[in-house]
Amino acid sequence: MASGRSTRASSAVDRLKERTGNQGYSMVRTGDGLFQLSEKPGEPPLCQPLELDEFVAFVKKLGPQEVRRVSKYDVAFEKQLVKKPTT
Repeated sequence: MASGRSTRASSAVDRLKERTGNQGYSMVRTGDGLFQLSEKPGEPPLCQPLELDEFVAFVKKLGPQEVRRVSKYDVAFEKQLVKKPTT
């Protein structure tokens, strides 16, 4: 299961690289299975060693956030999901 954990963390770092345009971000996995992020290999880490879920959440918060595209159909569908008051 270790490879699945690394894949999820590295995918988060890859998305960060795409959002920021900085291809230098580097993920390190410590001996006890925790994750750290640095801006370039060999640079000091940007966070303390974190568990997988905490690491992915930390990486998601960095850099510009992706704006979710919303179509008129999405808006209409969300309006239909609102419960109508009962009489």
